[in-house]
Amino acid sequence: MRRAPRRTVAIALAAAALVLTGCAVESPTPAGTEGASGGAVSGELTVYAAASLSGAFDEIGDAFEQENPEVRFTGVYDGSSTLVTQLLEGAPADVFASADEANMRKLEDAAVDPTLFASNTLVIAVPTGNPGGVKTLDDLAEVTTVLCAPEVPCGAASATLLSNAGVTVEAASLEQNVTAVLTKVAASEADAGLVYATDVIGRDDVEAIVPDGADEVVNHYPIAALSEASNSAGAEEFVAFVLSDEGQRILADHGFGAP
Repeated sequence: MRRAPRRTVAIALAAAALVLTGCAVESPTPAGTEGASGGAVSGELTVYAAASLSGAFDEIGDAFEQENPEVRFTGVYDGSSTLVTQLLEGAPADVFASADEANMRKLEDAAVDPTLFASNTLVIAVPTGNPGGVKTLDDLAEVTTVLCAPEVPCGAASATLLSNAGVTVEAASLEQNVTAVLTKVAASEADAGLVYATDVIGRDDVEAIVPDGADEVVNHYPIAALSEASNSAGAEEFVAFVLSDEGQRILADHGFGAP
């Protein structure tokens, strides 16, 4: 029988709808009964992950399904703080991957043994051709700049980077995830924005400038199975896959650094 295609949910619209309605959702396919100790797993597997992980986790999800043909992977991507709020309000998920450790800590006992699996740094993103003539962090104070909101990992990192450089920026908007920042820059709705280095790889509608001090502001990404996971075996196996050589290779291909 042909396996159903993997579903991906961008920017957590479906998850937000579930939270608003307060409906509990049960997986239509029974959760797997074999886990990290060996054997294939099965069933629905819902992974909540930071927006910056969407490309890498889509590929990891594909590879994980190939190794476990009875698993159906769904990735839900948004700002880490937004996802944490949804999880604390009861949104159903099996795994959470955050763009920083602070948001993972908000889950407390709901996250089982969080483990660091990747790292990332910031770059200045500008539209192709750099119409604003941006060269340094100082220039961000003189052009239309969009940033992530301070409660979002990329926003907290941006605030640290700018503070370290002694630069004050009045942002034209504060976005809830890094994807929204990059979207506005790519559409030339802003002259510049601070995003992760991984976000600009392979794009031809934006250019990246590595600012001084970027290597001193590093986001470390933790991942954890969730204690209320409906597919606990699949969750454990997915976390193990992300930490495996294959998972780490995929992350490196997408520009992520070692944990």
